[in-house]
Amino acid sequence: MIDMRKLECGAQIVMEPTDYVQSAAAGIWVKAGSSLESEDISGISHFIEHMMFKGTEKRTARQIAEDADKIGGISNAFTGREATCYYIKTLSSNIYDGSEIILDMLTSSVFDEKEMDRERQVILEEIKMVKDTPDDDIMDIISELVSCGNPIGNSILGTPESLSGIGRKEMVDYYSDKYTNDSIVVAVSGNFDPDRIAAQFEEGLSSMKRTRDEVAFEKKPYTPEFKVKTKDIEQTHICLACPSISLASDDYYAMVLMNSIFGGSMSSRLFQNIREEKGLAYSVASMNILSSESGFFNIYAGIAHENVEKAIDAIKEELVVLKDKGVTEEELEMAKEQVKSSYIFGLENTNSRMIRIGRNKLLLDEIRDTDDVLRSFDNVTTDDVLKMASIIGDPDNYCAAAVTGKEFDIEEMVKS
Repeated sequence: MIDMRKLECGAQIVMEPTDYVQSAAAGIWVKAGSSLESEDISGISHFIEHMMFKGTEKRTARQIAEDADKIGGISNAFTGREATCYYIKTLSSNIYDGSEIILDMLTSSVFDEKEMDRERQVILEEIKMVKDTPDDDIMDIISELVSCGNPIGNSILGTPESLSGIGRKEMVDYYSDKYTNDSIVVAVSGNFDPDRIAAQFEEGLSSMKRTRDEVAFEKKPYTPEFKVKTKDIEQTHICLACPSISLASDDYYAMVLMNSIFGGSMSSRLFQNIREEKGLAYSVASMNILSSESGFFNIYAGIAHENVEKAIDAIKEELVVLKDKGVTEEELEMAKEQVKSSYIFGLENTNSRMIRIGRNKLLLDEIRDTDDVLRSFDNVTTDDVLKMASIIGDPDNYCAAAVTGKEFDIEEMVKS
């Protein structure tokens, strides 16, 4: 049973008490991610996430880590394009002590300049690690291309140039402006006392600024773009992507099932055709990358340099078949069982539950119960999937990118 409350301080709290487990997870979700950043402070949301662990008014960075370890807690954070989340998972008896730690981090971090300089170097190494990992690098490239300059495509990590320009003033100003209670959702799942935890976060967040000014962005139109990045690697990594639907779309469930059939599992069309039958790729998959207001459909493959054109042709063939013929009842029923099983498996972990309810409340302002979600998947028809296929089934609407050791014209391959 979901318990949602609006706290007096202006923040919202969503709770899912479960008395048959012995753990609990608490997360503070802030609607601040890379999509809010201008080019000169690109990466600042992620930089702030790191700095939250580097000392508060009453704890050093070491004490933050030790205090979490003393209660057997697992504490971490992550930054996305629309939100940042700080969380801790503990035994049920320790969730109040754990919540105090993340509250202290969120409300009392000092942003020490020496710590900032050290952490800046850590993030620069993180950027290098992504650039040295082609299947990560290609995802950043395709996100930028398919977004066509819209903020949702902004880099989460930023660039060496933007990070060098972020000083303590820029960080404090951004934190003060974006970390406000009207942009915060607290999510708690597991075995805990809802009234006690709600009171704790009410008091803990009372010092935060109540509201913030929203910034409107003018959406730029989509046009397919193409990029090939060459480096000394033994395999070519390609991505093809096109705009699709948002998380809030009524077609969300049909799109999830369509993706499962097309390229989201080992029995999918892409995997069976391109890997199993043609032997063109070790790794090939499709995925929905969705945000609250937009989204894109992405196809990835890691292939030998000499097989790039064959693989792209095979992907295009599968897209055309999907658009023209749709899917069978047998494929749809198998996808429903796969997707529903994955959804249920995720509910067996208190941290996964916390992430689900926190993200949905923050980005969609709603939380659907389990029976409703499963029913929505069951209600999807082959006609619904065919409608989604019409959105993503035209190869001419795709942008494309490659990270490769061999020069080639990916635009010509996609359009030919």
